[in-house]
Amino acid sequence: MAAPAPAPAPAVRNVRIDSGSAGQRLDNFLAKILKGVPKTHLYRVIRSGEVRVNKGRAGADTRLDIGDEVRIPPVRTADRSATAPAPAREFPIVFEDEHLLAIDKPAGVAVHGGSGESFGVIEQLRRARPEAGFLELVHRLDKETSGLLLIARTRKALVALQSDLRSKSPERAIGKTYAALVAGAWPEKLKVIDVALHKYLDAEGVRRVRTVDAEDADGRRSITLVRVAERLAPFTLLDVTIKTGRTHQIRVHLAHEGHAVAGDPKYGDFALNKALARGVAVPGVRFDRMFLHARRLRFVHPATGEAIELQAPLPEACVQLVRALRGAGVERP
Repeated sequence: MAAPAPAPAPAVRNVRIDSGSAGQRLDNFLAKILKGVPKTHLYRVIRSGEVRVNKGRAGADTRLDIGDEVRIPPVRTADRSATAPAPAREFPIVFEDEHLLAIDKPAGVAVHGGSGESFGVIEQLRRARPEAGFLELVHRLDKETSGLLLIARTRKALVALQSDLRSKSPERAIGKTYAALVAGAWPEKLKVIDVALHKYLDAEGVRRVRTVDAEDADGRRSITLVRVAERLAPFTLLDVTIKTGRTHQIRVHLAHEGHAVAGDPKYGDFALNKALARGVAVPGVRFDRMFLHARRLRFVHPATGEAIELQAPLPEACVQLVRALRGAGVERP
């Protein structure tokens, strides 16, 4: 019996950006095109200059415009023939019409496949709604973050909403507010964090973010607004609104000020996280997730022009922790 013919070697591709991809970051566009290729490898080929936009070098955060030509170097994608398809799954719906869908994403679920995830929210939704035709993420949430997530049901809605995400106009900008429980007593006067952030890969190839000086060439200005919602010693419950949408922005900014998000596995207080998960930090409550929840989302409807404000209540695990903290005083371990 003859051996199967080897798969053809990958070749250079030149892709013209259409309205469906306009506004996307280069790294996210490549992740969509080169399904199965680890993001660490995508970042390497971008840094090496093998990926070109309009024949010039480009950074991972370069925004693509309609008509741009992207050179994609030969990259062998993973063989997915033996990979189980994403299971069909619906998520709690907060808003839905023919233009867009807003869900309340649970913590622990990635929004899309890649970076070690076989599938995420978007793949599961597409599997559950094969008749939908078009479903694309408008923005993203970290896997560990719960809350409101917008999904476009038409290309027109996607382009309009992603444009609003970058808008500096108060009338058009999308407003995102999060509930965050942080360790310690947050200073009442600290209401604005304006600290540049730099995204990088650590020695293990894991994506991380750190604060840098405003003059740093690799830094991007990042602004977070903070309001104390409730003091729950030895924690503080915050309302956090982001004016810029950088990767891990809230988590890094709050940790930078010495008040890490409770349960944050990447930038948090690991001893405290362990104590929370074991039910030691707050007696009677085992809390084994990150307390960061996208609770409010304000935007202009892409078709009607109506101002929409959506809210998602705190998940039950977060509610139980808050209730326990409102009871007898709790000493930090």
